[in-house]
This record gives sequence, structure tokens and C-alpha cells, in this order.
Amino acid sequence: MPIINVSVTGKQDAKLSAAIAKDITEITATHLRKDPTITAVAVSYIDPQHWFAGGKSLAEHGTNTFWLDIKVVDGTNTKLELEAYLKTIFEAFGRLLGGVHEESYAFVHEVPAAAYGFGGKSQEFRFISGRLKAA
Repeated sequence: MPIINVSVTGKQDAKLSAAIAKDITEITATHLRKDPTITAVAVSYIDPQHWFAGGKSLAEHGTNTFWLDIKVVDGTNTKLELEAYLKTIFEAFGRLLGGVHEESYAFVHEVPAAAYGFGGKSQEFRFISGRLKAA
């Protein structure tokens, strides 16, 4: 966990996708304390002629943009951690994409542990199982 969906302007580029996945996974581990070995990143590309900000395409703006959407378990991060994460994400995409439009977004969904999981087990199940093993 977590799952991170990223959309960026531009043409599909495997090398860029790998760089995005690497950097975002590292930033997520550093700022949100998420295990990088179970972090998933999916990268999508959108032609800048089909992405609009302020009524103009990004092609018209002559810049790039991104949308990052991450799901984490509710209550696992502080407001200060989330603030630092969002700032660092914006800076990283500035480097990765060569500058980004101000209207570039990151959204951290905090979801209930009972409604979120992987491998067929919820995070709440994992927490309770871990506590029982420790007892």
C-alpha cells in the first residue's frame, strides 16, 4: 500500500514513467512513511492538447501538468506530513516534467482501514492480526 495513480501531459515514455514511479515511491516513503515494497504506481499520459487549465490547453500554455491521486489509511499521517508531501510532490514533478503549470494537483484520499487493502485482506485485518500476534 498505497496505490498511486499519476496522469501527466505528454507522450508515453517508459523511461519517464520509471523515473516518476521511483521518485514518487521514495517521496511517499519519506514523507508519509509508506512501505516502498508494497507501493504501487500507475502512470498515464494525456496529450497536452486535451488537458485544460483556465480554459486553455496545456499546449497553448506551453507547459506541463500532473494529477497525482493516492489512497492511504485514515489517520496514519499528520497534517504537517501531508503538507510536506504535497509540497515535495509538486517540486518533484517540476524536475521530472521540466516545470509544471500552477494548476497541477495532488490529492491524498484518507480511507477507512476496513475499506482498503491488498491481497484480499483489509488494513484493519492486518492491524488486528498484528496486535493479536504481539499479545
